[in-house]
Amino acid sequence: MKLIKLETLNQCLIVLFFVMFIPSFAKPKPDKPVPPTPSKLVKAPQEDPDAIEINTDLVVVHASVQNDKKAFISGLEKENFQVFEDGILQQIDTFHHEDVSVTVGLVVDNSGSMRTRRTEVIAAGLAFARSSNPRDQIFVVNFNERVSFGLPPDTPFTDNVVKLETALSKNVTNGMTALYDGLAVAFEHLKKGNREKQVLIAISDGGDNASTHTLAHILALAGKSEVIIYTISIYDESDKDRNAKVLKELARATGGEAFLAKSVKEALPICERIARDIRNQYSLTYAPTNLKYDGTYRAIQVKVNVPGNEHLSVRTRAGYSAPLKP
Repeated sequence: MKLIKLETLNQCLIVLFFVMFIPSFAKPKPDKPVPPTPSKLVKAPQEDPDAIEINTDLVVVHASVQNDKKAFISGLEKENFQVFEDGILQQIDTFHHEDVSVTVGLVVDNSGSMRTRRTEVIAAGLAFARSSNPRDQIFVVNFNERVSFGLPPDTPFTDNVVKLETALSKNVTNGMTALYDGLAVAFEHLKKGNREKQVLIAISDGGDNASTHTLAHILALAGKSEVIIYTISIYDESDKDRNAKVLKELARATGGEAFLAKSVKEALPICERIARDIRNQYSLTYAPTNLKYDGTYRAIQVKVNVPGNEHLSVRTRAGYSAPLKP
């Protein structure tokens, strides 16, 4: 893997952390939970006011709506949306558009190519901790040919500056690249979070030369979860390991977006865009009409109808894998 410019990674992470997680100037509104049904209910820990209760019979869809100028559209109502599963119209059960707290994992390349950028990565992490919303849950996954958590086992998440500094600086940077293994570990760790929205932000060129997991396995994990993946790749034409196709596929499957930056000037607005995207998504749930617990893949399509505006586009996850019958 070729070196990503030090200034680019540093500035990109700092901007992303600051814009995405800084508390609002206004008093934050309490998160709106997805209303459960009495039949199947996963209880959240009572000591955590931001924990949510999840109805396991509902499919959750996060959708970003933009106009032809790539500006995010707010103010839409439930009646403006249609959700289709395998081409069949579904009834939307719940709908909201609010700034909810997030469980987010930063999946960072910790291979030998990162050695000269270690100081800048630590500085970016500290900026993240200082500007984050206390309700957000943050963790770090470092990877080279091996994967490790930045935080100790008794601290699954943090917004503490000292702990985050340790998380980003504890490992020596060396070795090859196991992107898929890093994502697999991050997927598993997200299960410990209890925020309504879960996000992974992977910084990579898409190459992988050391993983035991495969791309197919990561895509299968994505199909069974509600995790949104964003990827950032700094373009380097001489990098033989780059694989933009992989990064695009990961993002498309989960309703995220893959970004390719050719310079520092392009990387900074990309980070700001990711932050705005996460904060401007509509959340919908529906009980699928297909009641079979057969493990099959179900394609999802979301349409928006706004009279007088025919140029809106919607981005959401491509689908999900139905659960198997217990």
